[in-house]
Amino acid sequence: MQNGAESNANAAQQPARRTLAEINSLDAEAFAKVVGPVFEGSPWIARQAWKRRPFASLEALHHVLCEAVLSASEGDQLALIQAHPDLAGRAAQTGILTAASAREQAGAGLNALTVAETALFESYNRQYREKFGFPFVICARLNRKEAMLQGFSRRLTHSRDQEIQTALQEIFKIAELRLGDLACPAPGRLTTHVLDTAHGCPARDVEIELWSLSGEKRTLLLRARTNAEGRTDEPLAAGDKLATGEYELVFGVGDYFEAFSPGTPRFLDWVPVRFCITDRHGVYHVPLVCSPWGYSTYRGS
Repeated sequence: MQNGAESNANAAQQPARRTLAEINSLDAEAFAKVVGPVFEGSPWIARQAWKRRPFASLEALHHVLCEAVLSASEGDQLALIQAHPDLAGRAAQTGILTAASAREQAGAGLNALTVAETALFESYNRQYREKFGFPFVICARLNRKEAMLQGFSRRLTHSRDQEIQTALQEIFKIAELRLGDLACPAPGRLTTHVLDTAHGCPARDVEIELWSLSGEKRTLLLRARTNAEGRTDEPLAAGDKLATGEYELVFGVGDYFEAFSPGTPRFLDWVPVRFCITDRHGVYHVPLVCSPWGYSTYRGS
């Protein structure tokens, strides 16, 4: 469906990624320019949200943006819905979709329809507009063309009020995904926490070793000690220092329990915990819950 150099250029464009701190620091006009396209043709939503900076997370920003829509007049809500293009419609065929809509419709397969499928979408678009007075809105990144056609058939049986609410919920899904395109992934990190269940307290001054494992090769990455909270003062690895692979944390709990309770018979000495990091942008919290006689671990957050 996308023909011509203009549509190809639109589809190729990707929004420049920024950190959340950079987004929070933007003035009102810059914020509307950067965040505004999250909601199709409706920068007023970003202008409303800007007043409530700073945002602690992308989730918080998305929530405030959606609140701005839900608190708007019905006229503004309808204008937001009207700003969305028909699926595989005239805007797509002539290459005048926004960059975001072009990517989304292409990703759903709407740029490679058969003649029969194009006619079916045109028929459904026309029926839907005639009944409700606004375009059919669905999150293209979460649906393929088959699901969209089924959605047309199902939603044409709804009332207008139902479809206004359904359209807004779909728009919120679109906005959440577009917002994710704007922001740099949060830096990944590896942390730990040692808890002493025998004495009901954080385990202080426990020596910890972090090893990288590659086949038979073991490489010591660092040694650290827990603080009064049973944690290390800094993440064990973060950002560029967090790589995918197999790792082992080794906890020197034998010395800790001997110092805490002199004379206690020594059973556990060094406790190894082997684990894998598969996402370098992920949060890996690997705590050790232990007593002199046993231990457990899990992936926390």
